[in-house]
Order: sequence, then C-alpha cells, then structure tokens
Amino acid sequence: MLTAAMLLNALLIVLSSHCAWARKSEPSLGEGGAGLFRGSDKYDFAIVVPAAGMECFWHFAHQSGSFYLTYMVQWVTGMANDPRLFVTVSSPQGSLMGSKNEAVGQIHFQTEMTGFYRMCLGNHNNRFGGIRVFLNFGVIYEGFEESKRQMQEEDKVFNSTVAGIEESVQRLQNQIFHVWRHYNFARMRKGKDHHLLLSNLNYVNWWSATQSLLIVLSGYLQLLVLKRLFHRDSSRPRC
Repeated sequence: MLTAAMLLNALLIVLSSHCAWARKSEPSLGEGGAGLFRGSDKYDFAIVVPAAGMECFWHFAHQSGSFYLTYMVQWVTGMANDPRLFVTVSSPQGSLMGSKNEAVGQIHFQTEMTGFYRMCLGNHNNRFGGIRVFLNFGVIYEGFEESKRQMQEEDKVFNSTVAGIEESVQRLQNQIFHVWRHYNFARMRKGKDHHLLLSNLNYVNWWSATQSLLIVLSGYLQLLVLKRLFHRDSSRPRC
C-alpha cells in the first residue's frame, strides 16, 4: 500500500513538472519578481553606419508585447549616393521578423517569445560613403494592466471605481505613447530636412563662388584680348 502511494506521488510530481515545462517561456504575473522585468522600454538616438558596414543592436522583450522599430536616413557622407538602408529584425531564435530596404521605414510585430531581439542596419548599397540614421525602437505591453486587474479580481481585493480609473489611466498612457511615437517620427523628418537645407546651402555657396570666379576670369581674358588688338609696334613706321 505504501509503495503504491509512493508511485502515485512520483507520477504526480512528473506530471506537474511536465506542465511547468509546457508553460510559456515568460514567468506568469503571479510569480514573484515577474513584474520587475516587464515594462514599456523605448529608445531613440542617431548613429552613423560606415561604408559597406553593418551595425547591430539587441533589445530584450517579453512575449505578448508590441515591438516597434522606426528609422529614417538623415544624410549620406563621402561618395554615397544611395540613401536606402537594409534593416532586419530577428527573433531570439534567429528567425526573421521583418526587413526593409528603404530610406524611411517602420517594422512592428507582436513578440511571441521572451529574449533578445536583434536589429541590424546594413549599408550595403554604398561602398564609399557612410549613412547617418535616426532610430526609434522599443516594446510596449498593452495587456499588462488588464492581466494584473484580472488577477486582483480573482483575489477579490480591488475596488471597481479604482479599476475603472486604472483602465482610463492605462488607455491614456497608451495614447500618449503613440503620440510620442508620431512626434519622434516628425522630429526625424525635421532633422532630415534640416540637413538637406544645409547641404543645398553649401551647394549654392560653392557654385556661386565658382561662377563669380569664372565671370571675373572671363572679363580679365576679354580685356587682355582687346588690349592686344589695339597694341601698336613702335618699331614699325606710322602710315
């Protein structure tokens, strides 16, 4: 009888461990410390990708999040004449989640696993010039407060009025976050236009100086030619 009970306990332990391994890779909200690693992380900065080079970044994200990447090429250097940038985003397992080969692009998807997502920027279209690109990427978990509220509902420790206020605040935070994304995109475009205006101003100044120099030089040459036409040789007698 004791042996049968021990076998039954061992079987229950094996089944429970199998169920634990069958869960998603991310810890559940009820486990201690799970909320410390979950949040809306976002970054924005500019970087110069060298000629025929590649720059890669890794960003940690939990599953059930909304991952986004927005980029814009602001200007090119050297002998570069192609503003396109080859951008790829890969999952922690190495599968391709999205790719773009444009000067301006956006990549967004729902994360299905927890881990480090890799973003690579390849300047393969230019062999003799670098590219300056502005990046804005991050991850947002829109369902976090809802799951937390459901857990509190199961424990019967929350107030309906407070829950409504939390829902409104969460909705407002999500709307502010999307407004912030659109603002960053507008700031990227403003930076690109600023560098384009500076480049055009430099181009106009150089061409104006060159044309002025050519006008002065041509006037001087014309004066020399006219002067030679009226030049009189003193050794020859006058008519």
